[in-house]
Amino acid sequence: MARILVVGGSLGGLLAANILLREGHAVQVIEKSATALDGRGAGIVTHAALFDGLQRAGVTLDASLGVEVTARVALDHAGKVVSRLPLTQVLSSWSRLYQLLREALPPDCMHWGTAAASVVETADGVTLHCDGGRIFSADLLVASDGLRSVVRSQFAPAVVPCYAGYVGWRGVCDEAVLSRSTLDTVFDCFGFGLPAGEQLIGYPVAGAGNATVRGKRRFNFVWYRPADEAALARLLTDADGVEHPLGISPNRVSWREIADMRSAARALLAPQFAEIIEKTAQPFLQPIYDVCSSRIAFGRVVLMGDAAFVARPHVGMGVTKAADDAMALADCIATHGAGTAAALAYASCRLEAGRAVVERARRLGRYMQSQGSGEVVQRDAAEVLRETAIDLGQPVLH
Repeated sequence: MARILVVGGSLGGLLAANILLREGHAVQVIEKSATALDGRGAGIVTHAALFDGLQRAGVTLDASLGVEVTARVALDHAGKVVSRLPLTQVLSSWSRLYQLLREALPPDCMHWGTAAASVVETADGVTLHCDGGRIFSADLLVASDGLRSVVRSQFAPAVVPCYAGYVGWRGVCDEAVLSRSTLDTVFDCFGFGLPAGEQLIGYPVAGAGNATVRGKRRFNFVWYRPADEAALARLLTDADGVEHPLGISPNRVSWREIADMRSAARALLAPQFAEIIEKTAQPFLQPIYDVCSSRIAFGRVVLMGDAAFVARPHVGMGVTKAADDAMALADCIATHGAGTAAALAYASCRLEAGRAVVERARRLGRYMQSQGSGEVVQRDAAEVLRETAIDLGQPVLH
């Protein structure tokens, strides 16, 4: 049995912690938030590897995991279907997966309100120093502390988030408030809108209380819109004039920016998508970033999930990538023990995989980046349906 510290109690950290715990290790999760995390209603596209990771983490897979769709459709400005692709996928939500993984982890494994500050390695272990003076020791430290990882900043300070030049407006709308036209044409599908220079995707997810029955679900959307650095600064400035450069919480997004976004939706999107956005109570904003690490193992410290690589949401692989990381790490520890050999073996099997996901996401996002550059990037609705957020381990139906 090894002593393992996991820094970060979001989905990636909880996947790693649960898998390692079930393989006989003593696991402690260090989470800076004092309370349970908020997924802000974000949807999650599932893949076969994510199901494997959830099962290894002790989660029972059943119909309550999410909502199944059997087709993808692209709508034009008038709301007509211009392309259709038969494809079955299960769409879950951040909050549902978080609930399942938290319930699987014994409460005494979690250390809430504990912010990691620095890591000290020795020949036979690793020590984590936290704000407030708390110290934790272990055989191996797993950094799963996200986009702006404190651990990564110590070991790889040159690796920083790189803004992609566009943002995603996100939100969820209750099924019960939508018109019959919207429910009949797009709600039960993975939907796409492709106005000039932009892209919207959306799909049904569980509703309040993780309900998946008809009438109780919600529709999750992401609308990608170009925004240069000046526009981003404006979007991250609240109604009181305070800028939030590291990310703005949903309740601080300026009502003026939300009003402008809804007005643009009415002008640019299919009526179904415009209605969904209009009836979404609290849209929120996600600047799109890349993170691509050149190393993910540093002695007895490893990076995983978004601390190692952040791929744009077009591939729908964020949580699945973290599950792959967690399973690979557990396998390497089982083979090599919880030390530097396991860390190196983990890096050997996950470094190139992480780079490949980031590069694929960049390719899918290249159309968005080309806006305003004068570069002509072709985009075909059928191709977008075939390539966005697909499971590369499963065949795509044509």
